[in-house]
Amino acid sequence: MCNISYMRAVICLICLHVFLLITFAQSVAQHLQDISVTIKSNNSEGSGVLFTRKDSKGNNINLVWTAGHVVDGLRSTREVISSDGSKKTIVEFQDAKVIKQILEDGRIIGRLELDAEIIKFSDSDNGQDLALLRLRKKNFVDSTVVFYLDKKIPELGTELYHVGSLLGSVGANSMTSGIYSQHGRLINKTIFDQTTVIAFPGSSGGGVFQKDGKYLAMLVRGSGEAFNLVIPIRRIVEWADKLKIMWAIDPLVVMPTDDELKLMSIEDAGFDFDKNKKEKKGDNKEFPTLINNIERK
Repeated sequence: MCNISYMRAVICLICLHVFLLITFAQSVAQHLQDISVTIKSNNSEGSGVLFTRKDSKGNNINLVWTAGHVVDGLRSTREVISSDGSKKTIVEFQDAKVIKQILEDGRIIGRLELDAEIIKFSDSDNGQDLALLRLRKKNFVDSTVVFYLDKKIPELGTELYHVGSLLGSVGANSMTSGIYSQHGRLINKTIFDQTTVIAFPGSSGGGVFQKDGKYLAMLVRGSGEAFNLVIPIRRIVEWADKLKIMWAIDPLVVMPTDDELKLMSIEDAGFDFDKNKKEKKGDNKEFPTLINNIERK
């Protein structure tokens, strides 16, 4: 009798454990759906993740992390005459379009499109290939990405999820899985990590996550669906710390006011973007960026 009762208890515990695992996996999957968006930049589409925090007035500010090459088509320059008569080149960025799909009862019923200003930008070839956007609308969503900020680099073989707009808006919020397959790939003197999560054009800027939902990296380049390069969070943190924008990663860091943001330079210094683009002979053929090009109508 005792053995039967013991077996029943063990079976109940196993069933409970399986139920909790399934529920946890479903909640993580939904969370990753909630924080993932499509980004439209003129005639190309990519992916991004939402980081939500409070401003000094208590409003939810929705920031978007994406790849620099996803929004570089929004950049333009113009020359102005300074008060001393000298010419000055002004760098400007158009707003990006951030698209969020709406699901109900297992089907897509529509989508919201919002304007987002470019807060920080770094070129994909001679920079860090990162961009930080801010939605013009306040209090859009409460959901937020949680960044992996531990010093320990995740081990090879760590199971990963990727959520991105595979093939652009038509594949928005597609979820794939894979593993951490290598650390420290050196491409053009820049460090990337490698993963086997499935990705296609449109995945650029999308998040790569641990099974608990923490953000580990940004997917940016690929060479075949399961050979993909990511910008690891350690490199994103280093860039953010250097440019004093850790408030876009850590909600405990005080966020600047609108007036202070206006005084910040959008473009990451250290390279000549225009000269680089003139000399550029095309994307890296071995590891191309993963944006989805769409035809103009």
